[in-house]
Amino acid sequence: MIYQSIDWNPNIELFKIGSFAVRYYSLMFVIAFILGIQIMKRIFKNENISLDKLDPLFLYIVIATIIGARLGHFLFYDFQFLIEHPLEVFLPIKFNPFRITGYQGLASHGAIIGVFLAMYFYSKKVIHKPILFILDRIAIPAAIGAAFVRIGNLVNSEIIGKATNSDYGFIFKQLGEDFPRHPTQLYEAFGYLVTFIVLWFVYWKTNKKDKLGYLFGLFMVMLWSVRLIVEFFKEAQVDNRAAWDLNTGQLLSIPLILIGFYFMFRKNKK
Repeated sequence: MIYQSIDWNPNIELFKIGSFAVRYYSLMFVIAFILGIQIMKRIFKNENISLDKLDPLFLYIVIATIIGARLGHFLFYDFQFLIEHPLEVFLPIKFNPFRITGYQGLASHGAIIGVFLAMYFYSKKVIHKPILFILDRIAIPAAIGAAFVRIGNLVNSEIIGKATNSDYGFIFKQLGEDFPRHPTQLYEAFGYLVTFIVLWFVYWKTNKKDKLGYLFGLFMVMLWSVRLIVEFFKEAQVDNRAAWDLNTGQLLSIPLILIGFYFMFRKNKK
């Protein structure tokens, strides 16, 4: 079989106003959040939950995702920067020299922790249902949202794959390269799309949504399994290997997969 490599060098900016640029990566986040709200709107109608509770849900998730993903990136991958430039971690700017950078450096492991904490407060203060009830339901749009984020990573030529050592792959011209790499961003995006389809089917076509924690557990198992597998084709974000020659992203994924299995197969107390 003959493969054809792809020269990848897209324009990362959607438009620019002065020194402020709106990038396709940001657009992917906006699409993910808007699509997520529309999915949750349909779910809330199906559950007879007031749509007035959607606005605070959106606010909780946006703030938790950005703060959690941002903190997670520097805690897990660049702790020294967190110590030396704490304000630049939380603000989309650099001070020396001053420029607007946006949020470059987001970790999905941190985002899931941030969202989990936010949903605890949302379940207590807004929806007044068990936290697993809302986690089961936001897992569905979270899966498709993750797919859009990875497409944004592809546009930015970041979180790249290893060299394929063949004619197959993407040649990331933005990085000044002339050899093909695995398009791991697309591998992950496809895996997350499959995760979304499975969750959507299970919610609407089975009674598993009535078992607290099942959908959330299924989401955790599928999404982090995709991450665990794709990491074998991906350049590690930090140059360290631990047990079984796994990188940081894989080691962080394993306990999340186990947590997912627990919620899927635990016995619910009446």
